[in-house]
Amino acid sequence: MHRDTSIRNKALDERKCDGRHRDVSLSLLAPARDKEVAIAAIQAGADAIYIGAPAYGARQAAGNSIEDLAEVVRYAHRYGVQVLVTVNTLLHEDEYPKAVEMIHQLYAIGVDALIIQDLHLLDFDLPPIRLHASTQCDNRTPEQVAFLRDKGFKRVVLARELSIDEIRAIHEAVPDIELEAFVHGALCVCYSGRCYISEVLSGRSANRGACAQYCRMAYDLLDESMNEVRDDQGEPIHQRYLLSLQDMDRSAYLQELIDAGVTTFKIEGRLKDAEYVTNITAYYREKLDRYADRIQSTEYRPIYTRSFTPNPEKTFHRGATEYFLHGRTRPMANWETPKSTGEYIGEVVEAHGNTLRVRLKKGVVLHNGDGLTIGSEGFNVNGVEGNIVKINKEPVSISSLKGRELFRNLDMEFTKSLKSERRIPVDIVLSETEEGFELSYRSDFSFQHSVFSYPHEPAKNAEKALNTIRTQLSKLGDTPYIAREIRIESAPYFIPISVLNEWRRNTII
Repeated sequence: MHRDTSIRNKALDERKCDGRHRDVSLSLLAPARDKEVAIAAIQAGADAIYIGAPAYGARQAAGNSIEDLAEVVRYAHRYGVQVLVTVNTLLHEDEYPKAVEMIHQLYAIGVDALIIQDLHLLDFDLPPIRLHASTQCDNRTPEQVAFLRDKGFKRVVLARELSIDEIRAIHEAVPDIELEAFVHGALCVCYSGRCYISEVLSGRSANRGACAQYCRMAYDLLDESMNEVRDDQGEPIHQRYLLSLQDMDRSAYLQELIDAGVTTFKIEGRLKDAEYVTNITAYYREKLDRYADRIQSTEYRPIYTRSFTPNPEKTFHRGATEYFLHGRTRPMANWETPKSTGEYIGEVVEAHGNTLRVRLKKGVVLHNGDGLTIGSEGFNVNGVEGNIVKINKEPVSISSLKGRELFRNLDMEFTKSLKSERRIPVDIVLSETEEGFELSYRSDFSFQHSVFSYPHEPAKNAEKALNTIRTQLSKLGDTPYIAREIRIESAPYFIPISVLNEWRRNTII
């Protein structure tokens, strides 16, 4: 047997090119905290993932070893998924040699690109790895983007605060660089995430991956005389979450972003769990698939099997804002709570201790263990009987619950259902050679084939022999693949099932 299995990953080819090639297809970029979340993102439909390096990433709690990253790269490349690694902190002078050594290790294991902020890294001997400019480079003007292009960057991650018109202006001024835009997830209250309040107040630098998240804390709003300012209802603005922005959700504006020149759509959340990443990635996968002609050839588009309907309100959700996409829009912040509010499900009719009588939206069913929120209060369902709900504790910070909106931020049944499987269509060809047969499996980004020595024994029943060959060669259950087309380019020979199975196992990985 001669086996020649090769996988041609587009991202690896592109990394070694001279920079003149530009893939203009659309790409969904999902976050990954670790190996588990990376796998979840890939199975849910990510075209690329971004994940933290062992050090120097803007999320100190989301670092990954070189060994783990090598596993992620191998797994991702089987599906044609790119792996981008974050090395996006500002470095101290004595850290550069170690950072450069680490970057060489990342290149050696096949990482497709680096996301960086510190431009001094460019002064060192880096491998020929693709570079993306982090949003923390403050990418909000054509001049800045052109500067980064001239420095060798192939993509910039745009500032979240840009409008559609500003994004379009950048693309028109600098059309020969890829534009990546955030479309979903948590928002930093400062421009481009370049926040210094944490460093000033606690010595924990956000630009070093150690943000203390002061924007999620409660504050009083005082006037010049140090008196509390009152809101429109006359209530003092006391201990409210004045800097806590709602989460970004631009799912309704993907077409506008595409027209403006964005080609990569980024989900924020490198500290989020697998359930969140599965749900949100699947949600945007379905949205982007409406523009399938801009993604990849239809015959090789991945096939997804899901046991749930994606819904961003079902996992961590602070409310939604398009942010500055169409100018300053309100509301952008939620002064009541910085926590996940979830989905609106109805209102409280009456409350006694830890018992609520509720009026639920049509179709809403509560389950034991579900998480509920009213304002800043959170509790769990301990029992449901009709419209009477028992909760695990009595709300204490809300004087009157009657008429209050009721939200669910944990749907136990939905969470249990979050499973997604990704399969890659392949063409299978069995052809005749002088000494035996050649078997090949071809997808949009991989080609795997083997040549086997085996006698050409004519089949007594041609139709049965051909059906047996097709059936056995298409049994791909333990691989990422699914048969799209099966061609037998030979006479109908007799080949035992055990031999066909061995050929299949020895060819496809």
